Amino acid sequence: MTTAIQTRKVLYTARVHTAGNRDGGVSRSDDGRLDITHGVPGKSATGTNPEQLLAAGWSACFQGAMGLAAGKLKVGIPPETAVDAEVDLVLGGDGYTLQARLTVSLPGLPRDVAQALIDAAKETCPYSKALSGNVDVQYSLA
Repeated sequence: MTTAIQTRKVLYTARVHTAGNRDGGVSRSDDGRLDITHGVPGKSATGTNPEQLLAAGWSACFQGAMGLAAGKLKVGIPPETAVDAEVDLVLGGDGYTLQARLTVSLPGLPRDVAQALIDAAKETCPYSKALSGNVDVQYSLA
């Protein structure tokens, strides 16, 4: 049985090589812009961890998605806009999982406009779409 392949335009491909694991492993991108050492979450070790990387990528992408939404709604994004991301590594009966929260600060915008930007960004941000239905996610307006 063959499946129809949907034609999609690839905008960017990140290429990262990782050797080792959370405890001292390294990740390097093919362009040299990313060169990090991994550390175990919660331990005083040098390096970052996958949860921090997810939080950084997701919050940056979400800000971009809000910018797109603002353009469509013809409103300006305040220069002090910020997104705080929290990603929890959780151990439960089904093993390791993630849960996450985004707190968005859009100072100076009316709450209904700010909420509209958040709602639109949830629908366009690739990270939010990937996490939806797979990770318990909460969004809030600061």
